[in-house]
Amino acid sequence: MHPDIETLQNFYDSHLGETCRQLIGRVIEAQWRNSAGLAVAALGYGTPYIDSFRANALRCFALMPAEQGVSVWPDESRCATALVDSLMIPLPDGSVDRLLLAHALESASRPEALLEEVWRILTPQGRLLAIVPSRRGMWARSENSPFGQGLPYSKTQLKDLLGRTLFTPSFWGEALYAPPVSKSVVIRAAPTLEKAGAALGLPFAGVHIVEATKQVKRIVTAKAIKSAVRAPLRPVLADAAVRFGAQGPECPLSSLPPYRATSSPKLRGD
Repeated sequence: MHPDIETLQNFYDSHLGETCRQLIGRVIEAQWRNSAGLAVAALGYGTPYIDSFRANALRCFALMPAEQGVSVWPDESRCATALVDSLMIPLPDGSVDRLLLAHALESASRPEALLEEVWRILTPQGRLLAIVPSRRGMWARSENSPFGQGLPYSKTQLKDLLGRTLFTPSFWGEALYAPPVSKSVVIRAAPTLEKAGAALGLPFAGVHIVEATKQVKRIVTAKAIKSAVRAPLRPVLADAAVRFGAQGPECPLSSLPPYRATSSPKLRGD
């Protein structure tokens, strides 16, 4: 189930939402630091994370699912958002260089079909960056944030899903080690907890952050089978020709009388 647009906006306007934006955003910016002159897009609700790319990107826009709703971004004078069907995105093939999935994959009713559509609109060298709630994290069990809605994933499940839809993971990261509590003490300690959790590799991060590249050619796993070696063909004479000889006097055809033309019989009445 998709969280509605009002719920998402209210969350990111809060102190807890701003903390999430900072902690997740620094990972995204580190992966996409070289995005100048590229087409950058977000599917779901990713405007809090792609806002920093508007200055250098060739194009920067947001696609919001119809089940969720749409909001104006960055402002009314130059709106760069569109309400779309996630399975039929109105973009030509290979038109996006960087695509961010945020609050989208965990809420999709058909996640494979969603990723197939993402694969279609990405360029051959395009990259997908997905923010997905972790099955082992506390954020997937909390109702205080949109990360607690939808279907969380484990790393293995996410890797299998990407592989089935022709994506190759190139980066794995995690974020939100702090608990989903809006108390000021926890919010102030969130950056410290984030550094400690990442350094120690703690298993209870709130979200997976995975970057994957588009596979242009399908990998073929079939093994080649060596064909049997056949002997070269040699012409031979037929049995009758071997016995009598093709031109010899003993050939049965030589005993036939020579052909002589005769007059045609007259018809009765001529």
